Amino acid sequence: MKKMIFGNAAKISRRKFMVSSAAAGGGLALGMNLPFLSDAHAQRAGTGTEINIWVVVRPNDTCVIRIARSEMGQGTLTGLAQLVAEELDCDWKKVTTEGLTPGRNLASKRAWGNMSTGGSQGIRQSQDYVRRGGAAARMMLLQAAADLWQVPVAEVTVDKGIVKHGPTFRQIGYGKVAAAAAKLPPPDPKTIKLKDPKDWKIAGKPLKRLDTAAKLNGSKIYAIDVKLPGMLNAAIKDSPVFGGKLKSFDEAKIAKMPGVKKVVRVKDSAIAVVAETWWQAKTALDALPVVWDEGPNASQSSATIAEFIKAGLTSEQTNGEIKKGDALAAIAGAAKKVEATYSTPFLSHACMEVNNATVKLSADMAELWVPTQNLEASLAALSEESGIPLNKCEVHRHDLGGGFGRRGGTQDYVRQAVVIAKEFPGTPVKLIWSREEDQAHDFFRPISQCKATAALDAQGNLTGMHIRLSGQSINAWLNPAGVVNGKDRRQLQGFWEEPHDAQIGYTVANSLIEYTMRNTHVPVGPWRGVNTNQNGVYMECFMEEIARAAGKDSLEFRRALMKNHPKHLAVLNAAAEKGNWGKPLPAGQYRGIAQFMGYGSYSAATAEVSVSPQGKLKVHRMVLALNCGHAVNPDQIAAQVEGSVAYGLSATLYGDCPVEKGRMTSLNFDSYEIMKIAEMPKVETVIVPTYDFWGGVGEPTICVVAPAVLNAVFAATGKPVRSLPLKDIKLV
Repeated sequence: MKKMIFGNAAKISRRKFMVSSAAAGGGLALGMNLPFLSDAHAQRAGTGTEINIWVVVRPNDTCVIRIARSEMGQGTLTGLAQLVAEELDCDWKKVTTEGLTPGRNLASKRAWGNMSTGGSQGIRQSQDYVRRGGAAARMMLLQAAADLWQVPVAEVTVDKGIVKHGPTFRQIGYGKVAAAAAKLPPPDPKTIKLKDPKDWKIAGKPLKRLDTAAKLNGSKIYAIDVKLPGMLNAAIKDSPVFGGKLKSFDEAKIAKMPGVKKVVRVKDSAIAVVAETWWQAKTALDALPVVWDEGPNASQSSATIAEFIKAGLTSEQTNGEIKKGDALAAIAGAAKKVEATYSTPFLSHACMEVNNATVKLSADMAELWVPTQNLEASLAALSEESGIPLNKCEVHRHDLGGGFGRRGGTQDYVRQAVVIAKEFPGTPVKLIWSREEDQAHDFFRPISQCKATAALDAQGNLTGMHIRLSGQSINAWLNPAGVVNGKDRRQLQGFWEEPHDAQIGYTVANSLIEYTMRNTHVPVGPWRGVNTNQNGVYMECFMEEIARAAGKDSLEFRRALMKNHPKHLAVLNAAAEKGNWGKPLPAGQYRGIAQFMGYGSYSAATAEVSVSPQGKLKVHRMVLALNCGHAVNPDQIAAQVEGSVAYGLSATLYGDCPVEKGRMTSLNFDSYEIMKIAEMPKVETVIVPTYDFWGGVGEPTICVVAPAVLNAVFAATGKPVRSLPLKDIKLV
């Protein structure tokens, strides 16, 4: 087969694409003003009429709502549709959705805005302009009906997509006025008045998700399911040691195996086999003789990494600090000191759907089918790696079988698939990672340690606190621009004094919180609430130790420090009340409590546990309170909270990714355990919305799961737990 040469297009970086396309997007990217496309108002979209870029109306009154964000099980698709439908005043039973591609967004000068989904920002970052899109479409449809009836638009109302004129008792459906509405000039977004949440009829309600049926009946097509005519399949192995290289391989040994088409070297460190089926490719890859140059990192282990991180706890170097008063002086003169050192391990994302990507390349077109949290980053990676211009690239979107931060800025699997597809021009090639490859080459949740010291006066009041964090930096790996003058603010999530996404919930007169960056050879990345999870464990477990050292009730001790933090206090009180704090439990059961803030929302939890004489832990019940400001769909919020308990408890009980000889050793679910259904406690969710801000939902509550459980274990055993996972700890 003749090899096609790719790369005539100018090189373009993902960052350059994101910056330049944001500028091209105008008001939406920078000012959050919706840029309606004047040339699109009369366009037909499938069997419907495009009213504006967010709404298409079909003749039968069905309203198609366009979604620019990724759906990965968190419910963003339904939540965004509810917000648009609320302002549109359509019939929810006649709502469907349509996903957008990044190529289409780019061609429209990013009219649909940011297509990244992460950091619990899918709804809160786009809620304003999508609601304005729905409201604008409603106003145009009402005007069209008024024009048809030759009456003032002020006399026209709408209910569930049926436009009515009270004085003459006339009514008409959206579908019959859509064509006329599409020809009208759109209203100025600045003049649109959005509904007060207290008047919501669709948003704010526990409506069923729009994507459930396809998952239940098996019709949902994930990227890993894609089948294209003539498609080939690829399996891949990267160097088992991070930083290692591919030294040699013997292709002749597998050349005659069934279905094998070719062995492809993928950059410096990986090897892939392409075959007719994936199992043929995987079988041949396992049989392929490969020699690796593992490099100096092969000497690293969990023990050497732990010592390296530990050294950061006493290092003179700091890479970020938050200071108030003089904590060191307060500690030096304390009537009583409390000290503790904590640690948390590397964690894998372990998505149900392993990494995969299908790529088809020709001389002037590149196509990609992929599960991604960042469609535009995938588009940019496709263009960069293939050399084909952005305007000749397209990404076909699919719902994700899990994301948790793994499929955002990291596009390694996309780049690998493009390199392989270059060897088969005009032929689609699907790359699927094995579970072992997925576990071995994750961007792991960072490992870290914390040394904490507190000062108590003679009355048991907290007068000073010093917290030193040491561990890896996600920004150093994936976003170097986020490290400013050697300081990485991101690592101090949950400790920020000023109002922000992750503000501290306590007032301590003298406090010093420091971070020391200690990067290892293991790549790290976001992991569903990443730094708030570790910091939540450190802060809340230490707060528990301080309260007990002061001889005070865990809840009352926290309350005394939270008088200036009413939203933190409100969720703490809600969790305590629903969790029956202070009331008797069955013999052998104990409670723990925790609160923390992350991703713009306030969280608190109580946990009820028992520990058997043999040291077996059982979590019986958890109550979690959440204030995310506006509650778009209470059922989805509860589902996300329950999911966060499952995810957080799995990490608490079992999560660990050990390193031996420079490589990860937990390569499948036999060693990287996931919590069983039988271990799942009863979970109760208390939503405490204040309707004055937009917070996240998918990630915030994970940060209180582990500390609430650990504090309950402390109550049960009388011993604090200072390292995770619990499977490695002897509780009695």
